[in-house]
Amino acid sequence: MDILGLSTSPSSGGAYALILNEIDGARRLPIIIGTYEAQAIALELEHIKPPRPMTHDLLKQFITTFQANLRYVNINALKEGTFFAQIVIENDVDSFEVDARPSDAIALAIRFNAPIYVAEQVLKEAGIESEPIGEEGAPKKEKSRTTKSSDVEKPSSHKSGTIETRTELLEKNLAAAIAAEDYELAARLRDEIIRMKG
Repeated sequence: MDILGLSTSPSSGGAYALILNEIDGARRLPIIIGTYEAQAIALELEHIKPPRPMTHDLLKQFITTFQANLRYVNINALKEGTFFAQIVIENDVDSFEVDARPSDAIALAIRFNAPIYVAEQVLKEAGIESEPIGEEGAPKKEKSRTTKSSDVEKPSSHKSGTIETRTELLEKNLAAAIAAEDYELAARLRDEIIRMKG
């Protein structure tokens, strides 16, 4: 996976959606992260060096000081809407797996220029299919960058709605959010669908 970007909206309450893009495929994985983690990732992506080392810079210094290297990070599980990751660190003698939040693992991976992997099961559960890329490298269909509240359908107020119909409505809203590239909303809708089906 590579990092497609960070997305936010005024209603997100300070949270960001980190969008991972499948390098040899058409799936994207939005992960909700906090403001601090988003800043740590954005600064490194933009090659901006703060005057003093941030936490992830300090961790990189620790790893390199002990003649080790971050080999890769793996987002390996999704439990009740929460993503889990592992950082694989190796030196000349051994290899170590360390549990981490995906946002911290990715912030470190960027600093080491290490690959980011996502388990196939996680992509199946939480991945979002993106549109195929056209010949010029742009999506074949022009898409709006924001989702208006009018674009998202509201559940009907009658009492005959079942779980199936509510799930179908959420899935339609998810498709609308993806079409508008509002990945923060798409991630929330996806998590709600997983909770209902789980």
